[in-house]
Amino acid sequence: DGRIPISTFGGLKARGNPAGATGIYQIVEVARQLRGEAEACQVEDAKIGLTQNLGSSGATAVTHVLVRDA
Repeated sequence: DGRIPISTFGGLKARGNPAGATGIYQIVEVARQLRGEAEACQVEDAKIGLTQNLGSSGATAVTHVLVRDA
């Protein structure tokens, strides 16, 4: 409902926080948003998405920015 939607799929806790798969799940969810395939969670006209994942108690950090082709 806000200006910038976040955690449109409920976050990783809502998925059981599967170790090792959390980063992949984030990418899948953002790709679904950008393709318009997120069904009830769809953000209207999504053009850009960001994922961030921390591992090993913050020893590893990865951020991805995904953009929809025009």
